[in-house]
Amino acid sequence: MELRAASRKLIDALGRHRVFRDVSEIGLVALAFLLYFVVRGSVVDRDDEALRNAGNIIDLQRTLGFFWEPELNSAILNYGALIQLFNAIYFWMDFPLIVAIGLWLYFSGRRHQYTVARDALLASGAIALVVYQLFPVTPPRLLPPEFGFVDTLAEYSRLSYQAQSTELFVNPYAAVPSLHYGWAVLVGGVLFWTTSNIWLRALAVFLPIGQLAATLFTANHYMLDAMAGLVVALMGLLIAMALQRWGYASVQRWWGRQRAQSVP
Repeated sequence: MELRAASRKLIDALGRHRVFRDVSEIGLVALAFLLYFVVRGSVVDRDDEALRNAGNIIDLQRTLGFFWEPELNSAILNYGALIQLFNAIYFWMDFPLIVAIGLWLYFSGRRHQYTVARDALLASGAIALVVYQLFPVTPPRLLPPEFGFVDTLAEYSRLSYQAQSTELFVNPYAAVPSLHYGWAVLVGGVLFWTTSNIWLRALAVFLPIGQLAATLFTANHYMLDAMAGLVVALMGLLIAMALQRWGYASVQRWWGRQRAQSVP
C-alpha cells in the first residue's frame, strides 16, 4: 500500500512540475546521445575489415560511374577559404546545430515538431549503430596515401571529432551510413516544416545540400554513405511517425488511468 501511495504521489508531482519534466527531457536526450557515441566508438580495431569494405564501396561506385570523391577533395586544396568553409559546415552544422535547433524547438513551445525530430534522430541513430557494428568502413580520409585523399579537418583546422580528448567516443570506421547527411535532411526538414521565417527556411534548405558537399569535399564520406544515411534517416522518421500515431496514444491512455487512480 505504501509503495502504491508513493507511486501515485510521484505521478501527480510529474504532472504538476514542468521544470522537472524539462530537466528530465534534456537528461534523456543527453543520455541517449552519450550512449550513441559510446557504442559508436566501441568498435575501432577492425582495420582490415573496414578497408576491405571501403574497397567494395569504391568498386561499386566506379561500376556505377560516380566515384568522384578524389576529384572533389583535391578541387578545394588550393583554396584556403573553401577548405575552412567546408570544414566549418561539416563540424558546426552537425551536432552543435542539432542541439541548438532542438533547444529552440523545445523551449519555444513547438513540442510536437520537437518530439518528431527527437524520435527520428534517436531511432535513426539506433539503426546506424547496428550497421556500424556489422559493416565498418574506412572513410576516404583514412585510405592509404595512393588514393590521394587529404583530411582537411586534421590538416587545415583544429575542428575535429578525432581530438585526443574525445577519441574514446569516436569510431573512425563509422562511415556507412552518413548521419552527417541523414540528420541534416531530418533537421532541415523539421525546421522548414516548423517555421515560416525566410532565413530559417533558407537555412533548412541549405543544411542538407551544404552537409552533403562538406562530407565529400573534406574526404569524410563516400557518395554511397550519404545515400545510406538518407535511407536510415527516413526509416527513423517513419518510426517517429508511428510513435505519434500509435505509440504515444497508448502511453497517454495508460498515464490517464494512473492519474485518475491517484485522485482520492
